[in-house]
This record gives sequence, structure tokens and C-alpha cells, in this order.
Amino acid sequence: MFSLIKNLFAAPANYKSLVDAGAVIVDVRTSSEFNSGHIHGAINIPVDAIAKKVNELKQKGKPVITCCRSGARSGVAVSILTKAGIEAYNGGAWNNLQRQLV
Repeated sequence: MFSLIKNLFAAPANYKSLVDAGAVIVDVRTSSEFNSGHIHGAINIPVDAIAKKVNELKQKGKPVITCCRSGARSGVAVSILTKAGIEAYNGGAWNNLQRQLV
């Protein structure tokens, strides 16, 4: 439980630097939410499917920044990815993250 809370409210990373260094942005909203607007270059893996995609993300060998509508689902995704040994960051709301990447 503590790790979930930590992932929801962790201090923000320098997301632009992470992306410039090759980090992968994973939008964990539903496909319909993703299709209504998303960060250019982000991949869509809904949070309920993230555990099934861990090996695929591991093979990329890059940090992962998750995002969603508010930061709650992306926090859950970060917890799953971190437990799987992936360096992951909760980027929070996708539109706020997008503004930080400019």
C-alpha cells in the first residue's frame, strides 16, 4: 500500500530530460480516451493490460513514464512496472505531462 501512495505522490522527475534520453511514454488510459487526445509518440497500454506487457517494455531497455487522466492509474502502472524491475515514473495527467515536454 505504501508503494502505491509513494508512486501517486512522488516528487516529479525531469520528464523532458528523460524523454530526450529515450524514455518511453506509456498512456495507460483506455483506447477510446487515448484516441481522443494523447502525447505524440506515446504508446497506449491500458492499465488493466500493463502486467501482460511487462516483458515487451523490459525489452526496450528504457525508462518508462506513465500517464493517464489524473495520475491515479499511472501510479498503479508504475507500481506494477517497478515491481517487475523497470525504471518507471508517474507522469500524472497526460495533458500536464505534455506541457512539461515542450
